[in-house]
Amino acid sequence: QVQPMGTGGGSVQAGGSLRLSCQVPGYTSHKCGMDCYRQAAGKQSEWVSSITSDGKVTYAEPVKDRFTISQDKAKNMVYLQMNSLIVEDTAMYSCRTTGKDSWCTFSCWGQGTQVTVSS
Repeated sequence: QVQPMGTGGGSVQAGGSLRLSCQVPGYTSHKCGMDCYRQAAGKQSEWVSSITSDGKVTYAEPVKDRFTISQDKAKNMVYLQMNSLIVEDTAMYSCRTTGKDSWCTFSCWGQGTQVTVSS
């Protein structure tokens, strides 16, 4: 049984950094990618960033140049480095595997991990 492990999140002051990490055993061998989303209180979920199996990365405009998504295939890990955080980044973050392989259907934190940025 695959047990994804997500770490990271928490509270930080504006201008600070946080890193979300997700390990999914089998992520590399199944050629998965990862999509990350966030949902602020009272708002709809919004896409944040994606990385494909071959390393192509994309970002939503609000986080471009501040967030970096990357992967370590040897460790089956994906990282979302969040720098220069602003209050508007406060949300519940979640990441899910994606890909052509139907196996790639895992969520790293279940309901998500909270990121709170204070002014």
